[in-house]
Amino acid sequence: MEQYPSRRAAAEAAGVSKDTWQRIEEGREVREVTYAKVDRGLGWAAGSCLAIAEGGEPVEVGYIETGPDVTMVSRLPAAWSDEFEDDVRQALMDSAIATTPDLPIGKIQELADQFMEALRKRAASSGPGQG
Repeated sequence: MEQYPSRRAAAEAAGVSKDTWQRIEEGREVREVTYAKVDRGLGWAAGSCLAIAEGGEPVEVGYIETGPDVTMVSRLPAAWSDEFEDDVRQALMDSAIATTPDLPIGKIQELADQFMEALRKRAASSGPGQG
């Protein structure tokens, strides 16, 4: 893994043995609870290991621990760019038009402006990729 200097370090971060880690790397079956440990250890949403096994991509998240409770929170992309911002804005506008066809375009643009401002503030306060 790029995040860790060795198989042992990655396994320790995930709370599994290096042999179990190797089984996962080789695509051999392990228990779902093991995948859940790896997901959390790598900062991925639950189910990401299984998604990868099916040809998908992991979903990066952060975990906030407050006493006995653990909350999963989404992360903003590390590669924040004008193109990313334009894509998000366009996706939001397309969704708003599709779901609220009676809403005037001016209101949809206002919604998109407010959404993007909130997203920029979140990125500034947490740092891109840190959620």
